Amino acid sequence: MKLMLKVIIVSYFSLLTIHYSPVTNHWSLSIGHESAAQNVTELSSTSKKAQKLYLQAYERYQLREYPQALELLDKSLEEDDRFAEAWALRGDIAAELRDVEGAIDFYDQAVQFLPDMDYNLYVILGNLKLMMGRYAEAKGNYEKYLSYNKGPANRRWQTEENILRCDFGMEMMAHPVPFDPHNLGDSINTRHDEYINAISSDKQTLYFTRRLPTSVIVETTSDAIEEDFYRSTVSDTAWRKAVNLGPPINTRGNEGAISISPDGQLLFFAACQREDGYGSCDIYWSWKMGDRWSVPRNLGPVVNSEAWDSQPSFSSDGETLYFASKRGGGKGSSDIWKTKLLPAGDWTAPVNLGDSVNTSGEEQNPFIHPDDQTLYFASKGHPGMGGLDLFYTRKNPDGSWRNPVNLGYPINTYADEITLIVNSTGDIAYISSDKLGGKGRQDIYSFPLYKEAQPNPVTYLKGIVYDIESGKRLQAYFELTDLQRNQLVVQATSDPIDGSFLVCLPAYRDFALNVSREGYLFYSDNFALTGIRDPAKPYLKNIPLQPIKIGETVVLKNIFYDTDKYDLKPISYIELNKLVNLLKSNPSLKIEISGHTDIIGSEEHNLELSGNRAKAVFDYLVSQDISPVRMTYAGYGFSKPIDSNDTDEGRANNRRTEFRIIGQ
Repeated sequence: MKLMLKVIIVSYFSLLTIHYSPVTNHWSLSIGHESAAQNVTELSSTSKKAQKLYLQAYERYQLREYPQALELLDKSLEEDDRFAEAWALRGDIAAELRDVEGAIDFYDQAVQFLPDMDYNLYVILGNLKLMMGRYAEAKGNYEKYLSYNKGPANRRWQTEENILRCDFGMEMMAHPVPFDPHNLGDSINTRHDEYINAISSDKQTLYFTRRLPTSVIVETTSDAIEEDFYRSTVSDTAWRKAVNLGPPINTRGNEGAISISPDGQLLFFAACQREDGYGSCDIYWSWKMGDRWSVPRNLGPVVNSEAWDSQPSFSSDGETLYFASKRGGGKGSSDIWKTKLLPAGDWTAPVNLGDSVNTSGEEQNPFIHPDDQTLYFASKGHPGMGGLDLFYTRKNPDGSWRNPVNLGYPINTYADEITLIVNSTGDIAYISSDKLGGKGRQDIYSFPLYKEAQPNPVTYLKGIVYDIESGKRLQAYFELTDLQRNQLVVQATSDPIDGSFLVCLPAYRDFALNVSREGYLFYSDNFALTGIRDPAKPYLKNIPLQPIKIGETVVLKNIFYDTDKYDLKPISYIELNKLVNLLKSNPSLKIEISGHTDIIGSEEHNLELSGNRAKAVFDYLVSQDISPVRMTYAGYGFSKPIDSNDTDEGRANNRRTEFRIIGQ
């Protein structure tokens, strides 16, 4: 009689998995197969005793009595060590017990002794070896399977696709990228799972998710798993012991996939099966209020669907939220989407990032760098090493995304690589992995990110906003505009309690900064970062706001003219529109617009030039429906310097346009 094995299909794209986290959509182990079923017709062994022991083992196997089945198989193979079906059944049991390497060894023995026992065993072996990163061996097994020219068309097509994955894996291993991971140590990592989520723009605070048995958190006999957020701050070069973020963010339920806005004022995360939820998992947000967070709120049915919505990442532009979702209308099983925050606090309908990012497979864990140009994410659909690989893509000028680039081996391996973030300066990345011999299961590591994969570096402006007269700290609105592109790139607010702020400044570009609050004159500044080669050096600056009252003056630092001319450059309109808004919001205000020069040139020429520049501003405001009776203008030449005329910097400060409140 011959024993016929049922095909054990281990699909590379849909492996049986365990330890599922619905919040992060993560499985901590990925092994799968369909168990074997056998019909006895004829066995390859000529030993009657070996056959009898084998049949007894098979009966035990069907009853899932694996130890007894293995004992009988060992005895059968002692009688005939070339008994192919016995080796195959040992492979089945190893697969049932999730022992992938054992299953490979036993199936290899089976096809060695009986090559044509079942051609499907070759695709099984190929899938198992591909799962373990044994690319060359897997390719050989796949090619052997195809040589039979049998099997369903979809399995043959899948096998051809997997051969391409084997080729890709071998190519990546032949050209490794630099990768020197450093475990973050006992302050961060434990014997439990830790998943990296976010790092503050000033690189001082790390946020991550930790998965703990409920019994570790409270006294209970429950074997349930709870996911909470933790935070650690840096001390010199080491991370302090992580502390639980606490209520109201953490609850007795599961929270995961935290994202902190680059200015530190907004917090986003995913939570599942909540009473106020719209689907299996929803995205929530919270506002910073001094040293605490507001009670989280669901983003609502415009963003959250009836499906799984998770893994948010908020951009430094202050309005764009990227996230992963399994909602309908996507390209694959999960896609990356984006939504925008409107001024009133509502969200726009999510938009799919499109074919360049999303595939018919699975995309997860978007991380938008504070440069707002570089997106990192995990994918099964793009060519990779196996499972989920990490990729990066960059934004085109029109807002679309370039073709993603695999981060390469050994950052990516045959296993799942799921989460990666990069610090603001772009030189250090953080990854979660259970393949690097860490403290427990998933640990967090840092490593220098190689140059080609680095984002544009980002520095930052940090300080407090305060009332210049009372010293009271204020919440105020920040806008940062790219002067070359005439494009608003960052929106942010200072903390409503302590007035603190952190605004990201993408390096190597020039920016206009405006800070405003109702009842106050706006604050104007600019940051010329073109040519600066030390983006790691931040700007520390406190912002004084002046209450609106007669006699107060504002220097318009982002009004620009060509040398010795008075025609307004178009980039000046950004700041002038702030003045327009101020005048329209305060219809009783009257102002004097004044022009000033440095000491270079004659007094007569400078008086004429400064007057014409002031008139250019006056004319623009009139064109924007500001009544001319509310304004006057004058040129003062170099008669009212505010700095020394002995240096280039001082003369630049003296060349200015300003306005003064003359009526209210």
